[in-house]
Amino acid sequence: MQLLEGSGVTRHFGGLAAVSDVDFALGRGEVVGLIGPNGAGKTTLFNLISGVLVPESGTIRLQGESIGGLKPQAICRRGLARTFQSVRVFPHLPADANIQLAALFGRPGWISVGEAERETAELLEFVGLTGVRAVPAKDLKLPVQKRLEVARALATKPQLLLLDELMAGLNPTEVAEAMELVTRIRGRGVTLFLIEHVMKAIMGVCDRIIVLHHGKKIAEGTPQEIATSRTVIDVYLGE
Repeated sequence: MQLLEGSGVTRHFGGLAAVSDVDFALGRGEVVGLIGPNGAGKTTLFNLISGVLVPESGTIRLQGESIGGLKPQAICRRGLARTFQSVRVFPHLPADANIQLAALFGRPGWISVGEAERETAELLEFVGLTGVRAVPAKDLKLPVQKRLEVARALATKPQLLLLDELMAGLNPTEVAEAMELVTRIRGRGVTLFLIEHVMKAIMGVCDRIIVLHHGKKIAEGTPQEIATSRTVIDVYLGE
């Protein structure tokens, strides 16, 4: 059984098919990339998977159970967390409080405040933010906010983490650090599904890559297969 699978997933906005009859599957422990031109439907697909949007047709299953139509908080408590293309943090709360809220309310069951504080400290260290734990999130630079959002997602104890353009706007050094973070998250046993435009990153960390164009899946394969696909080169990568 796949950890996450979708079949025939479709969503229109007016007369536009933002996602059209898309099939996908992620096995446990994989890192899978999602690429395509702007407007291809990548974030819409993430929104459908995470419950921000409801599919018009098709099925989405997490650990074999349908999640289409469930609220985002219900899907999160089933083990699926995400970050956003435009960072969404609680701006006036310090970094550690952002993470503690996720630990306390983003997973099934109950944990004590003390346990949430201990896990928060560990996650701050894991993403390299121990030094800014008391800084309001709005005062952090974008690369730091992105890491905070990752830590907050990890605080929900996900089995699957969706990363929406984690590396957008980062310089080459920050991209390398983000790639290393993705590898370390995988080392924690978390499966990853990531949208990226930074081809060096997507080719360097992914086992497989799915390509969308005008809402349809036009290719899927290993990084090498995608890099040499004439269809993908013509539509997205270029020569």
